[in-house]
Amino acid sequence: MLNEIMNAISQKIRSVFGSEYKIYFDEIAQGFKEPCFFISLLQANQKQIIGNRYFREHFFDIHYYPKSTAGITREVNEVTDKLLMALEYISIGGDLIRGTKMKHEVHDDVLHFFVNYDVFVKKVIEKGPLMMEYTQTQKLKG
Repeated sequence: MLNEIMNAISQKIRSVFGSEYKIYFDEIAQGFKEPCFFISLLQANQKQIIGNRYFREHFFDIHYYPKSTAGITREVNEVTDKLLMALEYISIGGDLIRGTKMKHEVHDDVLHFFVNYDVFVKKVIEKGPLMMEYTQTQKLKG
């Protein structure tokens, strides 16, 4: 599920910004070229709701490294506006997941765009073998 969400985020970013923006998942290589994105899972939680039904929260931080470090305010504002609209819904397996708690911050000339993707999941419970034979014996007290 986590990789599917990260792939959906990446596809949405690519559809909005194009292929000229490199998207990283694991780590950013030294000497990378801006502009680029880095998708990072900050935290994931799971809570049992009832029976085999669970609620999962996924907290993401999407870093954006601007083209230049001089006068980045306008560039970061434009990217933030696009991310706010684009990441409201992502598609996974034909289903839409809504992004919530979106906010952004800028640290050391890097945009940090935070978004949550929360989903309900059902745990698949394997059924054991069915009873094949049943024997009952009775006795009468006399």
